[in-house]
Amino acid sequence: MSDDTSVDNHPLHQAAEDRRTPAQKRSARRADAKVRRFAKVAARQADAMPAVGPMDGPREVREVEAPLVSPAPTGGLREVFSKRYLLRLIVRRELAQMYSASVLGLIWSYVQPAVRFGMYFFIMGVVLEAHRTVPFFAIHLFCGMVFVHYFTETFNGGTRSIVQNRALVKKMAMPREMFPVASSVVALYHTVPQMILLALICVINGWHITMGGLVAAVLGFSIILVFGTALALIFSACNVFFRDFQNIVATLTYFVHFMVPMMYAYSRVRDVLGNYGGVWLQLYLANPIAVATMLVQRFFWYGVAAGKPVSGTAHDIALNRQALDFPPHLLWRGVATLAVCLVLLAIAQRIFSRLENKFPERL
Repeated sequence: MSDDTSVDNHPLHQAAEDRRTPAQKRSARRADAKVRRFAKVAARQADAMPAVGPMDGPREVREVEAPLVSPAPTGGLREVFSKRYLLRLIVRRELAQMYSASVLGLIWSYVQPAVRFGMYFFIMGVVLEAHRTVPFFAIHLFCGMVFVHYFTETFNGGTRSIVQNRALVKKMAMPREMFPVASSVVALYHTVPQMILLALICVINGWHITMGGLVAAVLGFSIILVFGTALALIFSACNVFFRDFQNIVATLTYFVHFMVPMMYAYSRVRDVLGNYGGVWLQLYLANPIAVATMLVQRFFWYGVAAGKPVSGTAHDIALNRQALDFPPHLLWRGVATLAVCLVLLAIAQRIFSRLENKFPERL
């Protein structure tokens, strides 16, 4: 056989062709035609590519004289609020997870506080007749419940936030304070409609707004926001190392409703604890949530109850007037409490920054 003999004319190839069925022959012809088309396209593309000449000259080498820097963010809370778009995404993600596969969805966030309010009002207001000694007891109770619920939801959700978002913590270089702050925003998302409802109820009952009351409300809400965020930062970091902390926080929040003048008036606490020399009363007032609750009540409840005529016996009228009392220098006490909470927030940030480097290995 000569060198220019085609492979198709080889005897072995001819014998193989004879053994093929007509369907196999057609398939082989289509495959050969496809190969020839690809070869033509490749040849045209090779002809169309521009020719590149030899690269002569010295090779430039770029050297960066700088220390290696970790890609992990170190800006703390400042960096969280500088990345507001990412914060919004995490908040939407938490809300979507919270109400996934739920029929009522967001309504559940208001059903539980409503049931709790009904139970407290019936037991304290009707059975124990607190409505006789506290004017507009329903507003007094609801005002405290709204802001206490905001604190407990921030505290509980913030404590679990790092563990619940372990996948993002291990994979993304982002400020990890983002997750406790996002829990606070989610809690605020649930609280704002309740605040609007509280304001409407106060307006219907003849709400009288004063500048002092408005300042008190801003102070009270700021205390709850700062104090709740500080505790969420500390306990979320601790919960990464020991999961018991989320159960401890869930237990502690059960007592918050009874540690603030919500189901009872402050005058009741003053009369009972004042008999022990006032030391226990000062310890009671050292609770930031108790001070914050009285500050917001100064705006909402006191703006409705003050100056309204009270009916009943002389004893009931005297108790109603005593219920309107607040601790002396309440606004200045609120300013001092807010300053202490800001210091606590700075300490919480330091503790969180010290522990966050160990989060990925612990998770």
